[in-house]
Parts: sequence; C-alpha cells; structure tokens
Amino acid sequence: MSEKQNSDHDSTPAETEHDFPPVQAHVKQFTFRAIFTGMLLGGTLSLCNVYLGLKIGWGFNMSITAALLGFAFWYGTSRAFKTEPFGVLENNMNQTSASAAASISSAGLVAPIPALTMLTDYQWTLPILIIWTLSVSLVGVVTAIGLRRQMLEVDKLPFPNGVATGETLKEIYSEGGEAIQRVKMLVSGMALGVITKIINLIVKIKKLSIPGSFTVSSNSALASKSFSTVTLKNLGFALDPSLMMIAVGIIVGFRACVSMLLGAVVAWGILGPIVLELGYASAGKNAAEAMWFGPMVKWMLWPGVAIMVTSALTSFSFSWKSMLRAFTGGKGDETSSLQQSDSSVNIPKKTFIVAVAITLIISVILQKSLFDVDTFVATVGVILTFALAIVAGRVSGETGITPVGPMGKVTQLGLGAMDPGNAASNLMAANVTGGAASQCGDMLHDLKSGLMLGAVPKYQIYSQCFGVLAGAVFGSAAYLVLIPDPKKMLLTEEWAAPAVAQWKAVAEVFSEGIEAMPEGALTAFIIAGLLGIVMALLEKLLPKKGATWIPSPSAVGLAFVIPPYYSISFFIGGVLLVAGQRFAPNWTKRFAIVLAAGIIAGESLAGVGDAILKVIQGLSGA
Repeated sequence: MSEKQNSDHDSTPAETEHDFPPVQAHVKQFTFRAIFTGMLLGGTLSLCNVYLGLKIGWGFNMSITAALLGFAFWYGTSRAFKTEPFGVLENNMNQTSASAAASISSAGLVAPIPALTMLTDYQWTLPILIIWTLSVSLVGVVTAIGLRRQMLEVDKLPFPNGVATGETLKEIYSEGGEAIQRVKMLVSGMALGVITKIINLIVKIKKLSIPGSFTVSSNSALASKSFSTVTLKNLGFALDPSLMMIAVGIIVGFRACVSMLLGAVVAWGILGPIVLELGYASAGKNAAEAMWFGPMVKWMLWPGVAIMVTSALTSFSFSWKSMLRAFTGGKGDETSSLQQSDSSVNIPKKTFIVAVAITLIISVILQKSLFDVDTFVATVGVILTFALAIVAGRVSGETGITPVGPMGKVTQLGLGAMDPGNAASNLMAANVTGGAASQCGDMLHDLKSGLMLGAVPKYQIYSQCFGVLAGAVFGSAAYLVLIPDPKKMLLTEEWAAPAVAQWKAVAEVFSEGIEAMPEGALTAFIIAGLLGIVMALLEKLLPKKGATWIPSPSAVGLAFVIPPYYSISFFIGGVLLVAGQRFAPNWTKRFAIVLAAGIIAGESLAGVGDAILKVIQGLSGA
C-alpha cells in the first residue's frame, strides 16, 4: 500500500461553495521566507514519511501540519522581534512547498527504489537518487499544471484534502487563540514522540509478549528442528512500547484498525502455524528467538500482496466515470475568473508544452542511461504515466485518495507484458507512474486550497517545484542513511516495508515466473486475490451501513506483511479514538489528529536522528 492517507479526516470533507475570491495578485505571497520555510519544513517532514513508509508502507499529507508549524514560527518571531506578520497567502505558499517535499516518499523511496536493489543489486548514490526522485515528481507537477483549470475551475471537483487545508488556514488567521492551542498540541505530540523514542533507544524497553502457544505434530516440518510448540511470541503477538503506531491508528480510524487486527489474527495466528507445520515457511533459528517475522514474511507477503493489489484495482475500477471524465472533461461552467491566457497568474500554454516535452525526454534518458530500459518501452511508459496521472488527479479530486499503488501496478502489469524478464524496466517505469500520480494529486489539492484563498496559481507551482527539490535532497539522504543495505534490512521485523514487498513480488513474477514463489504460495495468492476482489466489491456495492461491517481489504492485506504487534498498536489507537469521540467529542475533534500527527513526526525524526548518529559513529570508528 502506498496511498497517502489524509491525516485530517475530521476536517471539512468537501467544498460546496464555488464562488471563490478573486486572485490576490497584489498581496505578498511568493516570498523568500515563505519558500524557505516550506522547503525546510517539508524536507524535515519528508524524513517522517520515508521512515513511516519503510515501516508500514503509509505516508501522510503534511499540508496542515506544515501550515500550523509555519504559523507558529512566524507568529512567535513577529511577537518577539516585531517582524512583519506571516500572511495567510505566504503560509499557503509555505504549505504548498512543504507538502510537495513531504510527499517525496511516494516518488519510489519506500517501494520500487529499494525493490530494485533487492532484485538486481543496483546501488544508488545520493546524486543519482536525488536526480531520479526529482525527475519522477516533476512529471506529476507538469501534469497538474495542465489539469488545474479543467478540474478546479470548470469541473469544480471537491479535492477534500485541499479544502481541509484551505479551511484550516482560514481558521488559523481568523481565530488566533484556537490556532495557538492546536500548535501547542502538535508540538507537545512531537516532544512526546521524541522523548519516548529516546527512552526506548537508551533503556531498550522490550516488547511485552502475549502468552500462548500452538503444539506442532510430531511429523511436521518443524519437528525436524526439535520444536514441539510455536509460541505467540514467535509469531509476533506482543505489545510494542512505541507510541507511533498507536498514533497512526488514531489517524486512520477504527474500521481500518479492526481490520488490521483481524488480518493479523488470520495471517499470523491461524495461517502462520499451519504453513510452519507444512514447511512452506521457515521458522527462526531456535525456539528462544523472539520473533520469526523475517523468515515467515517471505511466504506471508504473497497472500497479503494479492489482497492489497486486487482490492485496490477492483476499487479503482469503480472510478471508471472519473477515468472517462479525465479525458473527456466535465460539464462544469466554462466561465472562470482565471483565464488560461493570463500569464500574470497562470503558467503560459507554450511554457506548459515545453515543460511536458522536457520532462518526457529527461525521464526517458534517465531510464535508459541508469537502468538500461528500452527507449521505446520507456517512452510508452512516460506517455502512459501522463494519462494515468490525469486519471489519478480526477479520482483524487472526487474521493480525496490518490491511487498511487494502483497506478504503479497498472504500469507494472502493462510494461511487464511488453518487456518480460526485465525487473528494472518493470519497476522503474512504473515508479515514474506512481510517483507522478502522487505529486499530481498533491499539487491539485494544494491548488484547491490556493483557489479558496485567492493565491496566484503560478506562484504555487513554483513553490511546488522548490518543495520537490527539497524533498528529493532530504528524503534521498534519509533513505540512504536509514537503509544502507536493503537486501539485509528490509522485509524484517524492524523494517517490514510492505510497499516494497508488493512491488518486488509483482516484478519477480514478471522477471522469474511463478516458480519464484515459495511452495504453496501460488494457491494462497489466488485465494487471497479472489478474497480481495470480493471484499472490494462488497465495500462498493453494499449500502453504506452494511459496507461499514466489511473489513477494509487493504488493511487486512497489510496485516499479512507487517509484524502483528503493529496491528495490535493500530487497534489500541482505534479504541482510544472511539473512546475519545464518546467521552470527549469536542476535544477529540479539535486535537486528537493533531496530537497523533505530532507523535508520528517526533518519533520518526528521533529515529532518523538515531540512524544519522550511528552513521557518524561508524565513520569515526573507521
């Protein structure tokens, strides 16, 4: 799963008012401090999404977090040093740049990029990684330039995440007291996340194992290793001292959390002991070993990936009307306050065409020179990327969810048939599609918030480009520090990397055939794939009340490829959210998501800091 989750689900879900203010071209907005703040905040927050993405395959939209932090910093500066107040449109440029930088993880850093190294031993260097992620993201930015007027002004699509950000910015600047309280809660969460992570690193608090065991038969594959029982501890059922996954559970909501727990019980509690007995999956080296996640996930990832991929593609297929409208256009009012020809506020049409040509050529050259992708295949892939990014932008505008994963899988499946046996071609051409879809959706949501505030569109686009540059530098550096050896470090208890597992599995099938799958995995893959389709269909076709009782297929599939203690932490977070909504609804609505986002940011940054410290210690020791 590589979709970006909206961490502000309590905010306004859709914009119903279409009369937006005129463009405030005379108001200060595209300033050095706005862009620098956005690049610095976004680059820092990109570390959080890279860290979290390598843990559980999810990243979060950081627009509101960046807006609150930007407001807090410049509000404090103006109070202390009497500097000019940080205006709402400056803050809009700040959050536009920051969200672009923070979403750089979707440019491949938590999925196809490490998968390529695991399959082909390709070694990334920092300059190459920066250039690659930057080029992928710019394809999405350029696509968004061409879609802006049609989707925002003509079709007037909701883009709910952009509306939430726009409404938050309005709220911050109309009710300063409330904004300060939310900022304090965000900072408190960050401090809590940092402190608990540091304590865990210093004291090394162990996970509290859940008691229980399974007896294995005397003629099972495990019996040859002299194991008479498989404990819940071996399978990964424990309470994790980390607060981060509890915070993620608060953000994603109770249904996803219950689905995660259900998936963990089915995968690791029921299916796990069976595949161990049959010898389909390997146990740990000895019975005293705390967790057997590393060897077992090599089998478990296949049914988990099947559920996630088939359910995502099935759900995406229900957006066929959106896909059709992406190419035919909507039926919105053709009049608009912003004319495409007005170069004072919009990117000129000629500039847009040149940008499309340049990004296409650069992408093809990089694929050919870096990964030896056939020029024709690379060209087809980039053209397909432009088309699918349009689709992703439309779906994101109507639902609030950018289908990064499905877009990448469509390209993997299509180009896998064109160039079978080439893992690099399969992964990196699809990387362009998924990353561009993410950045395109992110750009359009930010342009929506700008439209609500009267921002100059071309300034937002410039801000997005600066943000992408910052994200490419910060995010790429963080990835190389965190994961210097993907083969040894990923798909392990510490770094479950479920998105990597998905991309790697699909590429393996196309490059090596089904014989690359472990014994028994093909049957499980087919059954789980069918289950994912059925669950997605029920989710879409049942009445709303009935659909809420259907487990989230993506969450169930994710539970197969991460340690069970993560799913337990998710569930705890979901329970805390429900309890808060029941007993303190006003506080929960105002602060729960902000506090959780702060905890995630704080613990992620502390984790990245620990990794940097280890690198420095290693270099000094050498």
